[in-house]
Amino acid sequence: MLGKTAGGLFWMSRFLERAENTARLLETGQRMALTRTKNSDAEWGSVLKTAGVFGGYSAKYDEISKDNAVDWMLRDADNPSSIKSVIKQARDNARLVRTALTHDVWSAVNATWMQIDQAMKRRVNERDLPGTLELIRQQAALVRGATLGTMLRNDIFDFTRIGTFVERADNTGRILDVKYYVLLPTAFSVGSSLDNIQWESILRSVGAGGGYRMTHGQNTRPSEIAQFLILDQRMPRSLHFCCRKIQENLSYLSKDYGFMGPSVTAADALSEKYLDRQISDIFDLGLHEYIQDFLKDLGNLSRQIEVDYRFYE
Repeated sequence: MLGKTAGGLFWMSRFLERAENTARLLETGQRMALTRTKNSDAEWGSVLKTAGVFGGYSAKYDEISKDNAVDWMLRDADNPSSIKSVIKQARDNARLVRTALTHDVWSAVNATWMQIDQAMKRRVNERDLPGTLELIRQQAALVRGATLGTMLRNDIFDFTRIGTFVERADNTGRILDVKYYVLLPTAFSVGSSLDNIQWESILRSVGAGGGYRMTHGQNTRPSEIAQFLILDQRMPRSLHFCCRKIQENLSYLSKDYGFMGPSVTAADALSEKYLDRQISDIFDLGLHEYIQDFLKDLGNLSRQIEVDYRFYE
C-alpha cells in the first residue's frame, strides 16, 4: 500500500473519532455546568482545555462564555479541531483513499459530512444543541458500523483501527488529566458530592457509565473510576484496551509486510511501561504526571507510525 493511502486511512479514522469525542465532551460540559451554583460559564474553560483548544479560543475571545465555547468547538472555521472542521478533514481523507474503502464506508463518511455541514450552517442554539450532538454520535456510530461490517481484515482495516485507537487513548488520557487539575474548584472539593458528580460526568463523557456500574456498582470512587478508564481490559475506551488494539493491528501489519518497524517496539514499550502496574502505584506516582508522560509517549508512537509507513510519500 502507498504510504499516502495508509496516512489517509489513519487520519480519516482519527478525525472521525475526534468528532465523536468532542461531541461527548460538549455533553459533559453541559452537565458539569449545572453542578456550579454560580459562574457556570467558567466551567467551559475546563472543557476547552480538555479538548486542547483553549489557546486558540483565548486568542479570539477575551472572556469565556458557554455560547462562544460551544460554537468554537462545534463549527468555528478558525478552530481546526472543531467538529465541523475535523469531519470535513475526515471526508477529504476518505475521498483521497476512496478506492480503498467499501461503498458502505465511503457513503457513511460522505453522508456524515453533508448532514453536519447542513446542521451547522449557523450557530446552534441551546434548544437544538442536544439533537446536534446526538446526530454527530449517531453518524460516527454509522461509519464505525460500516467499517466493522464491510471492510476486509487487511492492511486497510489495520490502519483505520490504529488511527481510531490512537485518538481514543489520547482523548481518555486528556479527560482524566484535566479532571484533577482543572475541574475541581479547590482541593477541598476532593471526595465531596461535587467531586462525585464530576467523576460521574467523566464516565458519561466516554460512554462508560453503564459498564462501570456493572463492574463496580453504584458508588463512584475516584480510584475505581481511574482504574476502570486506565487498566480495565474490557472497557473499549480504557487506555489498556486502546493500547492492546494498537499493538494487535501493528503486529498484523508486520506479518503482512514482513517488516517490524520501530513503532512495534514503541507500542510494546508503551504498554509495558504504563499498563503493567496497579492503580495504587499510579496514584502514588501522581495521576497528572502519569497521564502527561503517557500522552507524550503516545504522541511519539503516532509519529513513529507515520515514519515507518511513509505517510507523506
